[in-house]
Amino acid sequence: MSEGSKISVDLRQMVTAIETAVDLVGINDTNHGKRVGYIALQIANNLGFSEEEKQTVYELGLLHDCGVSSDLIRVSLSNQFDWEESDKHCQIGHDLLKDFLPLAHLAIPIRYHHTQWESLQALDLQPLEKRLANLIFLADRIDISAAPFYGREVLLHTDFIKEIIENRAGSHFNPDLVKGFLSASETEAFWISLEDRHISRFAWDMGNRGYEKKLGMGDLLHLARIFSFIVDQKSAFTAEHSYGVARLSRFMAQKMGLPAHDVDKLEVAGYLHDIGKLYVPDNILHKAGPLTALERAIINQHSYETYEILRSIKGLEDIAKWAAYHHDNCEGTGYPFHPSVKELSLQARIVAVSDVFQALVQNRPYRKGMDIDQVIGVLYEMSSSGQLDKKIVEMVVGNAAQCFKIAKGEE
Repeated sequence: MSEGSKISVDLRQMVTAIETAVDLVGINDTNHGKRVGYIALQIANNLGFSEEEKQTVYELGLLHDCGVSSDLIRVSLSNQFDWEESDKHCQIGHDLLKDFLPLAHLAIPIRYHHTQWESLQALDLQPLEKRLANLIFLADRIDISAAPFYGREVLLHTDFIKEIIENRAGSHFNPDLVKGFLSASETEAFWISLEDRHISRFAWDMGNRGYEKKLGMGDLLHLARIFSFIVDQKSAFTAEHSYGVARLSRFMAQKMGLPAHDVDKLEVAGYLHDIGKLYVPDNILHKAGPLTALERAIINQHSYETYEILRSIKGLEDIAKWAAYHHDNCEGTGYPFHPSVKELSLQARIVAVSDVFQALVQNRPYRKGMDIDQVIGVLYEMSSSGQLDKKIVEMVVGNAAQCFKIAKGEE
């Protein structure tokens, strides 16, 4: 991190952004984490949790599935009440958060949020950790059980959903937590609030209610790195792509003489530029042959999804554009925003060059990674056609060996 680089970003808004990104994966349901947070919070309210515990419960709900990146995992978790491989994403989520101090207290509950209550009793955990883990398991399974009925039918099936949960009290779930759920869910409002249009407003309110924990640049870089891992584990062919783009963007910014705070912010933009790819189905990302028109149209939406995820985070407004414009250019031949020359800042152009350079050196389903001479040839071709900034490309070519090492993760 550069000296003198200052930024202040709200942790809750970042947590909400992670949930929004993760819920793009696998199925047409973009509010699962928000609903789990809401359900868990209502149970916590009913059982008299402290205010601090309730805030922890809500953030646990938002982040409980941060280890999910593949369509198969999401669909399996949604279609099976007891999926035998559910523990894998719990371990990934734990490992992502355990060393990030502002969220490290969530790591253990996330690690065990699919562990049945009977099994939790034998583990050497703090009582509160067991309670929180099981509360999120309970809220998660309530939402999965209710999901087929969201729309106009949910109030017709509340007794059925309650029966599913009540029958597992003492085995899957802490009986006291089940009682809290049964009490909290007596009102129609509990269930109506789970509808998409209502839960989105609830999450917006929770993200702007003044429960603030501010992140400085060091924490923001760490959290952005966590974001990038979630994205890059979606495909073996793009593993470490975001990391490479972030490091290249940082190097290029330094070589272009940008101020220290922009150098750090460009590294963040590199980490975050592809979070919208969580929206893209795995079979498209892994496809070895040419894409169909529909598949290309889906791919072309990912940078807009990146912008939508980031744009509401106060303090990241410029980073959101730098990240989201990485497939746009001054010639108007890119996608999806077609910004004017004035709007397409030097920082955005740096991310675009970094993205192309790093992608070219990687193995992809449709080709092998290129050597340095091949990469330089493609960069010159793209700069000649206006797809990439000529000055940045010239700087990169002048530092090609170092850029190649960074892109390969060998610096």
